[in-house]
Amino acid sequence: MKPFRERDTVKVGLVGATVMAVLGLLVFTWESLPIIGGTTYVAHFREAAGLSPDDEVRVAGVKVGKVTDVELENSYVKVSFRSRGVWLGDRTVAAIRIKTLLGQKMLALEPAGGAELDPGTPIPLERTITAYDVTEAFEDLANTVSDIDTESLAESFDTLSETFSATTPQEVRTALEGMSALSRTVATRDEELRKLLEHSAGVGKILAERTDQFNALLDDGAVLLTEFANRREAIGALLRGTRDLSAQLKALVQENQAQIGPALTQLDRVAEVLQRNQANLDKALKLAGPFYRLVGNAVGNGRWIDTYICGLIPAADGTAGCVPPRR
Repeated sequence: MKPFRERDTVKVGLVGATVMAVLGLLVFTWESLPIIGGTTYVAHFREAAGLSPDDEVRVAGVKVGKVTDVELENSYVKVSFRSRGVWLGDRTVAAIRIKTLLGQKMLALEPAGGAELDPGTPIPLERTITAYDVTEAFEDLANTVSDIDTESLAESFDTLSETFSATTPQEVRTALEGMSALSRTVATRDEELRKLLEHSAGVGKILAERTDQFNALLDDGAVLLTEFANRREAIGALLRGTRDLSAQLKALVQENQAQIGPALTQLDRVAEVLQRNQANLDKALKLAGPFYRLVGNAVGNGRWIDTYICGLIPAADGTAGCVPPRR
């Protein structure tokens, strides 16, 4: 076998780059492989209902794949999805469901049939169900309310109430009068109600766009609550220990109150004496510094002690002959 260092480095580099490129391609597209990534199926829906690629595919609440593509084909919506590890029959029903309260969608499958579902045969419209979007419901409600002539509606109820006032029971007249009053109330608040519904639709859209963040927040909250549940015994023991310690300290104070009281009184007196002599203490501390510095100078020469004698020999004029050192 030819040694590695004797081979052509250019060829070795090309082979290595090709191998790395193939491995990288496999890493990024492994879900598209027939065996590893699962099987691709197609379902036809009358409308997309907010379903988008990368939404989950679930069977009995368990995730088995994801939506790969949503596109319009002729007069229906073609939804392509991949599933792995689940059996799907030739009578399988596909439905677009609302995954969260914020409006995120998922594709729910109900396996049925006696034979396995052919990946080349789409699930027809007869076996697909489309969910009604909450955001669209608010939008439709806002449009419907804006189209209602509330003034005419109130007048109609008034007319009905007056027409039937003599021939209808009191309960019916009361109901018509109540509906008339309700219509007038809606009429007076028509603009505010329309704005409220429009804003509700906007809030629904924003919440739907922020579904991932809300899901992460809920997941983190669940993790926190789970951790609290796991540490419940430790937290309970800590609280019980704190309660017992408080009781013991209270009992200790009660038992030693006769000794603690006089001790605190004496301590108060000592503090009062120290406060009263604070000026003298400050002066003593100021004088202690030069004193200990001179002592350090005197005994700081190893085994010897420096001394200074003043006035041992008198001067000729009868004075001491020296001047004592100053601080």
